[in-house]
Amino acid sequence: MSADDDKYPGESGRRRFVKGVVGGAALAGVGATGSAAINSVTTSPGRGGGATEAMAIENTAGPAPRGMPQIPVEIQGDGTIKGVWPEVSTQEVGGRTVNVAEMELGGKTYSSEWFQYCGVETYEGIQPQYESDNVFYVGGSPGFAWQEELSDGDALNISMFDDYESWGNGVGVSGLGKPGTANWRSQDTEDTIPVNVLRSPVIEELAANGEAQAPDQSEPYTVTDDVQTWLQASTSQGVMAWLNKCTHFCCVPAFKAEGGVKFNAANEVYCPCHQSVYEPFSIVSTLFTARPRPDDA
Repeated sequence: MSADDDKYPGESGRRRFVKGVVGGAALAGVGATGSAAINSVTTSPGRGGGATEAMAIENTAGPAPRGMPQIPVEIQGDGTIKGVWPEVSTQEVGGRTVNVAEMELGGKTYSSEWFQYCGVETYEGIQPQYESDNVFYVGGSPGFAWQEELSDGDALNISMFDDYESWGNGVGVSGLGKPGTANWRSQDTEDTIPVNVLRSPVIEELAANGEAQAPDQSEPYTVTDDVQTWLQASTSQGVMAWLNKCTHFCCVPAFKAEGGVKFNAANEVYCPCHQSVYEPFSIVSTLFTARPRPDDA
């Protein structure tokens, strides 16, 4: 059985996997020279694209080629939860001035290129110069029952997740954390950037101690020192977020989804379209070819 075959979920006994940083399978084997060649072919001045390394929640089963990229978060003084957008600067590239969104965060280079796949690179909100408050806002079709009492356009607030240590929805075990769906950088735009937010005691402990025991696991989750440093910079009070676009065919997965029970993914992020599974408590470095954005205006 090949490594790819092993990724497909079976009816039971989904394989265990190592927590921590792993290389992106798609491009890890091309080497430095190969990556440079890919980058030179796919990169256009000011548009990004090419070989890109992102921090992601790990893809552990199904046809998806890699994990979904994290969105670093900040919690404002009033409890409002927002995503961090990379610092925007102008650079001279190929004889013209272009906008670049990139910054150093938690020992990693965080870039808007992390989100340039599945056509999202064409969305107005992904363009570096798009002005936004970066707050996570509830959309018209929230993904979890507890959000039905909220209104379209409400800002997610840390107070909404007070029961994160005990929350459950009847799928899998309770106590892994409380999720919520939202839109990001999508005000006054035609395209919506969907995100999943999760406040979890597991993430809180991983950031603080590099190790966390979860109620669905016999062994603790552990992360390497550099991933712990990243989590300390990219999460806050146990809150993390990711771009909720499956890297297979761009569907929208869900944490603790009913459909995941059949595929031993009741406590993970499950994509119902083609049964890809993601583990939100395994944060990995993934290498992929980001697609270029449209030309800067």
